[in-house]
Amino acid sequence: MSERNNFIDYIRIFAKSGHGGAGITHFMRNKLTAMGGPDGGDGGRGGHIILRGNSNLWTLLHLRYYKNVLAENGENGSKSNCTGRDGKDIYIDVPLGTIARDEESGLKEVEILENGQEVIWLKGGRGGLGNSNFATPTNQVPEHSQPGEEGIEGYKNLELKVLADVGLVGFPNAGKSTLLSVITAAKPKIANYAFTTLTPQLGMVEYRDQQSFCIADLPGIIEGAAEGKGLGHRFLRHIERNSVLLFLIPADSDDHKKEFEILRNELEEYNPEMLQKDFIIAISKSDMLDDELKEAISKELPEGIPHLFLSSLTNKGLTELKDLLWTTLNKPVA
Repeated sequence: MSERNNFIDYIRIFAKSGHGGAGITHFMRNKLTAMGGPDGGDGGRGGHIILRGNSNLWTLLHLRYYKNVLAENGENGSKSNCTGRDGKDIYIDVPLGTIARDEESGLKEVEILENGQEVIWLKGGRGGLGNSNFATPTNQVPEHSQPGEEGIEGYKNLELKVLADVGLVGFPNAGKSTLLSVITAAKPKIANYAFTTLTPQLGMVEYRDQQSFCIADLPGIIEGAAEGKGLGHRFLRHIERNSVLLFLIPADSDDHKKEFEILRNELEEYNPEMLQKDFIIAISKSDMLDDELKEAISKELPEGIPHLFLSSLTNKGLTELKDLLWTTLNKPVA
């Protein structure tokens, strides 16, 4: 399966929780009791639809053909005050970072962030009460019982926002995939043309003392991504969760500062809160630069944002990059 088809970060499904079983109207009748009291049992609860976080998943691919999710109805009550069986709950395992929305309203209903986290997404309808619940001193033979409540139904959307500590941001062919391949165990597709990376690639960076952090190579953006050009919103959605954004700008760029500003503006137009994240600028492919050129590029770059020079080809600057990322990720909260 190609990379394009392997990573699914958006699914539309029709979901319906179970209808509650009906309570029944019944009176005790047996050999010894000709005119007994009410003994109609309650209906069972309809099945819930439950979302469950699973850290072993990284895509919604397994739900691709899961178009209709219908939970079981609760059983009706029966005589002798027997309550009907509850409908069977449906569990949907999703990767961490999954958000569930109602399609019609667009409202966020559930967010899954932890492994093993279980949230009832659509509650099953309550079972109706049998007539035995309605007996009173003045009405000892109640003739009514309740129907079960209906389940909840509707078209729903599941969307995935990648959970990573560091997001790699840059234009196509900035060297992000190559960097990821040399500082993590990830094996992204690498080629010398734009839009090699069509989907987010995650990798764990091994740090000192057996510590690690997660970095994501995200699809390259172009001017106008916030309006939906290029890969647009699909890409920008994944950046929202990264606490540090690493801007990768190639050494052979015509204008390093302008390239950074374009990338920064795209993020701001999509969501101004992006600018609250920590920024780091890395000049890639810098094995072609001498000290004089590095100094000239440093003067171009915006003040107040840490920057460094690195080369994935020669591994130069990679240790310094890991140190800077780790320090930034673990700095005390002001």
